Amino acid sequence: MSNATKLLDPAFHGAGQRVGTEIWRIENFQPVPLPKSEYGKFYMGDSYIVLQTTPGKGGAYLYDIHFWIGKDTSQDEAGAAAIKTVELDAVLGGRAVQHREIQGHESDKFLAYFKPCIIPLEGGVASGFKKAEDEVFETRLYVCKGKRVVRLKQVPFARSSLNHDDVFILDSEHKIYQFNGANSNIQERAKALEVIQFLKEKYHEGKCDVAIVDDGKLDTESDSGEFWVLLGGFAPIGKKASSEDDVVPEKIPAKLYSIVDGDLKLVEGELSKSLLENNRCYLLDCGDEIFVWVGRLTQVDERKAASLSAEEYITSQSRPKSTRITKVIQGYETHAFKSNFGSWPLGSVNSGAEEGRGKVAALLKQQGVGLKALAKAAPVIEEVPPLLEGGGKMEVWRINGSAKTPLPNEEIGKFYSGDCYITLYTYHAGDRKEDYFLGCWIGKDSLEEDQKMAARLANTMCNSLKGRPVQGRVFQGKEPPQFVVLFQPMVVLKGGMSSGYKKFIADKGLTDETYTQECVALIQILGTAIHNNVALQVDAVAASLNSNGCFLLQSGSSVFTWHGNQSTYEQQQLALQVAEFLKPGVSLKHAKEGTESSSFWFPLGGKQTYISKRIVQETVRDPHLFTFSCSKGKFEVEEVYNFSQDDLLTEDILILDTQAEVFVWVGQSVDSREKQIAFEFGQRYIDMASSLEGLAPNVPLYKVTEGNEPCFFTTYFTWDSAKANVQGNSFQKKAALLFGVNHATENQDKSNGSRGGPTQRASALAALSSAFNPSSGKSPSADKSNDSTEGGPRQRAEALAALNSAFNSSPISKPSPPKPSGTSQGSQRAAAVAALSSVLTAEKKSPETSPMRSSRSPPPKITPPAETKIEKPPSEPEEDPREILDEDNEKDAAVPKLESNIEDKKLEQEPAEVENGGESSITVFSYDQLKAKSDNPVTGIDFKRREAYLSDEEFQTILGMTKEAFYKLPKWKQDMYKRKADLF
Repeated sequence: MSNATKLLDPAFHGAGQRVGTEIWRIENFQPVPLPKSEYGKFYMGDSYIVLQTTPGKGGAYLYDIHFWIGKDTSQDEAGAAAIKTVELDAVLGGRAVQHREIQGHESDKFLAYFKPCIIPLEGGVASGFKKAEDEVFETRLYVCKGKRVVRLKQVPFARSSLNHDDVFILDSEHKIYQFNGANSNIQERAKALEVIQFLKEKYHEGKCDVAIVDDGKLDTESDSGEFWVLLGGFAPIGKKASSEDDVVPEKIPAKLYSIVDGDLKLVEGELSKSLLENNRCYLLDCGDEIFVWVGRLTQVDERKAASLSAEEYITSQSRPKSTRITKVIQGYETHAFKSNFGSWPLGSVNSGAEEGRGKVAALLKQQGVGLKALAKAAPVIEEVPPLLEGGGKMEVWRINGSAKTPLPNEEIGKFYSGDCYITLYTYHAGDRKEDYFLGCWIGKDSLEEDQKMAARLANTMCNSLKGRPVQGRVFQGKEPPQFVVLFQPMVVLKGGMSSGYKKFIADKGLTDETYTQECVALIQILGTAIHNNVALQVDAVAASLNSNGCFLLQSGSSVFTWHGNQSTYEQQQLALQVAEFLKPGVSLKHAKEGTESSSFWFPLGGKQTYISKRIVQETVRDPHLFTFSCSKGKFEVEEVYNFSQDDLLTEDILILDTQAEVFVWVGQSVDSREKQIAFEFGQRYIDMASSLEGLAPNVPLYKVTEGNEPCFFTTYFTWDSAKANVQGNSFQKKAALLFGVNHATENQDKSNGSRGGPTQRASALAALSSAFNPSSGKSPSADKSNDSTEGGPRQRAEALAALNSAFNSSPISKPSPPKPSGTSQGSQRAAAVAALSSVLTAEKKSPETSPMRSSRSPPPKITPPAETKIEKPPSEPEEDPREILDEDNEKDAAVPKLESNIEDKKLEQEPAEVENGGESSITVFSYDQLKAKSDNPVTGIDFKRREAYLSDEEFQTILGMTKEAFYKLPKWKQDMYKRKADLF
């Protein structure tokens, strides 16, 4: 015991006694508990130990220990963290899974504890913890990777850090920008929005603006312009440069080595669990991950040496930094470890666990630490999962060859073990539209052909209902509560009624035991409530009885109820219901255990000995969410740790395994072919989990489609129905939830062309360009035409204002208020098109009066009114605006390509033109009056365009170019020059 006492570091007192996360920082080579207020902060100069305690099956706690090594941590400090991790494991009974976490290459499991991300901070203990929050705000650029857990890495704040393949976050003092590389993943874009929300709340008190900048869509919108100005101006970005951090280790066929005195010896032969001896340590090399397997009879010193051997092995093999090291203890192997062995025969692991807990209990008792929580967690109390709403419509069909035969209402609830059935329950869930639960019930004696036909016909029914039903496959004896509760009572009888079963019995020369109204039948009442009330026909012999239950005995026209001495009142009432269901109006004979008459025993073949043991049907639910892949015919899964509703990405299919049932969740954006074979994915998972994890092969299997999730699925999440109702891809959904529906719609417009789309918008812009830029053959004198001219500046202004309102939604940082009920996007767009039609038609009719804008005199700034109603002049013939746009679009080749949207067009114009006797002139002010920090500022001007009020000479001096050259620049470049000249 003295050796064990030495292992207990005082910092680890009470560790692992509660579910959740505990963290220690290594200071002077010793673990120091970290205050909870500091959780999630990791300094690059330090090492940390993170303990995650979770409840496992049967009530015992499960442990994961991670030691995190910052990139600036000293080698000695990192070594201390590794050693202390082994000591903490010993304190917990030597059964924790241990993980080495290198900064920038953390495992998904580790990152899932700190969603949405961790942001490593500069400094550490040695540098006195230079805290970022105490410094002047520094603009930072991050690259953001990961579909479900985010790896956030700070990169140099420079344009050269950008590339086309990744998502970047630029965090400035007053605004956060997300830059989406043209080739970046939609799901990574969505995750980056979660990080932005985190940064906004944590470092900006929730008050800064947010903007989205798309790679390859250079325009002169203020958000995009500001972004590029911060990076020193726009220039083409290069290809992604490869670095050591980007090297992804390849998975290779696993090789097993035994570790003897620090040396590795290859173990020959096919990998088998029998190769692992409980008094040794082994190293399993999978390429991208190294496992150290520790036999439960090994000593602490051997375990420490095994960890060092793994470190040395990685170095000797020149493996990349991202190679993970995971140490597992015998009896607590992870799925990732066991999957390398093909199959994993189940065995008892309790001996090792109990032995470990016993050692720890004795050790902690000496230290005065409480034992209850460590010895065993609170026992699992099975709760009934949410049940479907009652009052719906139930329809049932029996499979009969290649067809399905409907059951009459009075027969619904009877299931024969030799048959297969399709059930359809139609119901209403709250305010939702009709919902459907489509089930296949498979009898244990049913034919394989009938099982396949049931699945085929159920798929056909599901498709006819547009894929909305929740599909369930239920095996006899594994009926879940949400299925059982729909049939009250539910009775499973012997034999079968289908033609296929009858033919099979006849061909095999077997005795047909199909239940009839006149046969001798003994039926056991298994349940105690409506959610588990299943009555099962058993062998009609006295040995089938049980003192802890109730039975029905049918003998010809006589029916007995038999109550065991240990049966409950609820069981007795259920027995009466079953009797009435099987033989309505029958007169029952009651028999209590010990008072039976000979007429009761005679049909059973005489009195015999029977058991009195209570049958406990405990269902343990332990939910885990998985993604999967099928590579080279091998089905592989990867767990989504600390999962939430946000992990149900619309482009994916995921598997939720609760041990009591398996769900295949199918996103709306999944390929239609994959949707059709979702059940096959679920079956492949069950086959794999049965061989590796001991999952029951006949576990209920469901297919759930996005937007149609039933209550017994959503119960495993903190479910928000608002999230489920948002449409679009992952990025659009997240944008709508975080910034409002208008923003998601705007982004969707840019990506798929809704609200007119890029083509229609380009046509409108080209037409507008034609209106403002007539052919160059016009005389400059045409500029002097007044507003009364048909198609003149005022009418153009109205068209421009309406078109801008219709085609340009608000930036993502400023949500638009809801429109009045009388105004719609469609009507607003129609008004814009009608106004544009008026301009173009007038100019076609009177080309000699069409105004022309000189290259130096852009049109005046136009401020659209709050409500702009534009109608065609009565004299003009009614024309279809779409035809006008199409006609004008034919001239695109002759129209200069617009490099900005309409809003940018207005911003690029020279303002401050005043009318003076019909001549245009510019009000001129000095540079000292116009600059932003002027001591004598001028009033009554447009402060967004200070430069326009400069004289031509001073403009040339201050900005280094003519006004004509300046206004030909894109907006973001104009802003950059104005910032330098203090005119912004």
